Amino acid sequence: LKQRFLKSSIDGFHDYEAVELLLTYAIPRRDVKPLAKALLTRFKGLKGLFEASADELGSLSGVGENTAVLVSVIKEVAAAYLKEQAERNRPIRSAEDVIDFLGFPLLQESTEKFIALYLNSKNEVLGTETLFTGPLTYGSLSARKAIETAFKYNARSMIFVHTLPDGRINPTNVERNLSEALQHAASAVDI
Repeated sequence: LKQRFLKSSIDGFHDYEAVELLLTYAIPRRDVKPLAKALLTRFKGLKGLFEASADELGSLSGVGENTAVLVSVIKEVAAAYLKEQAERNRPIRSAEDVIDFLGFPLLQESTEKFIALYLNSKNEVLGTETLFTGPLTYGSLSARKAIETAFKYNARSMIFVHTLPDGRINPTNVERNLSEALQHAASAVDI
């Protein structure tokens, strides 16, 4: 099951196979297929299984503390992931929103980067791409590449972020020229 998962993710798995794969981490070196099926039957599917308390899980024969904790942890981690994902889909309305979205640690890295955020008509981020890494020169970044990537995301607008490890805030002539070229290229295709 692990090899199948590594090849094609969870696609094509039956629910009991997904649970079986999880259980192998809580109950190693044992056939857990019957337990996976029993859990799904007892709790009427994946939703019921992940909503069950640790006590309810432990009431089923063969379910020990490791299994109950694993199922509970997966539910909590998935909930945190979904919450974070929803927060990341907040509209970008200011420079502070961009910093929050990218994360302060990224902006403090020691490597210079030129990053594009691609947004929809509601200013929600559709995707991000690092367009260039290293010292920026006028020829190092193609406006065409930035625009082609915008088409890939079907973006309505773009925000460009140039991280500078030296903390400089005043743009150079190269940065001004690049900014104008990007703005001109984007407006030519109504972005």
